[in-house]
Amino acid sequence: MSNVDRTAKASAPPSARRPLDVLAYGLMLLLCLTWGLQQVAIKLTAQDMAPVMQLATRFALSAVMFGVLVLRQDGWRVLRDGTLYSGLVLGALFAAEFLLLAESLKYTSAAHAVVFLYTAPVFSALGLQFLPEERLSAVQWTGIALAMFGIAVAFLGYSDRRAPGMFFGDTLALLGGVGWGASTVALRRSRLAGSPATKTVFYQVAFAAVALGAYAQATGQTHVVPSARLLSNMIFQTLGVAFLSYLGWFWLLRHYLTSRLMLLALMTPLFGVVFGAFLLGEGIDLRFAVGTGLVLAGIAVVNGAELLRLRR
Repeated sequence: MSNVDRTAKASAPPSARRPLDVLAYGLMLLLCLTWGLQQVAIKLTAQDMAPVMQLATRFALSAVMFGVLVLRQDGWRVLRDGTLYSGLVLGALFAAEFLLLAESLKYTSAAHAVVFLYTAPVFSALGLQFLPEERLSAVQWTGIALAMFGIAVAFLGYSDRRAPGMFFGDTLALLGGVGWGASTVALRRSRLAGSPATKTVFYQVAFAAVALGAYAQATGQTHVVPSARLLSNMIFQTLGVAFLSYLGWFWLLRHYLTSRLMLLALMTPLFGVVFGAFLLGEGIDLRFAVGTGLVLAGIAVVNGAELLRLRR
């Protein structure tokens, strides 16, 4: 591909993003399964390595892999193409999101953490309303409300709600959701909006590796107890989550409407709660089943309204 072609592709207007199709739905289902498992996997091995240190390690390893890809694509001019400032802003928001998540897992359950983290679609949808192609109709806002109500119903079903420090952990996870939503909005407004996914992810994981590693060192959370469980978890966290899933996510963000993708991401808490029940013994009751139905109904309302509008 020539430099002219690359420039034209990178500068494609946001309106070129298209509504969701079968490919987007399939990839999002796979991503939601992966992301639903990641908090549970971190919590499962927290005794072997502190959550913040796990995240710092996976981001450092993935930063090396993304760095190689970026250098092959753009060479050292990647630092002189005008995206450095945008990359640092996105990296700071990304690091803040995962620092809050890591600390929340010390106080609350994996199920609670994933539920509150995935309030991000609401914050991103609110922040993206300045873009005409991202604006939601009244029916779609009703779908958002229904989905978020379903998450709340599922969340309220847990018997360990009054555990010491859980409210603090829940609050940290919620703030992590705000950070994720803000980073999604910042990406759409930044000079990285049309850049390759590899460059965007490189900025984020590199910044997060440094920031979280420094925090782990400063707070004495660098202990490691080697085990086969920890090794397999770090392979999953690095290759499955921080490399392949991020590549897929940012590819989707470049080609499809962001608010629609973020709404599909609401499936992730449901998978997270299920994985938490099977792997960590976190209980599920009838309210979770009801909440699951409400979330899926809300997603159906939002995307069904979009498909009906397109057919008309």
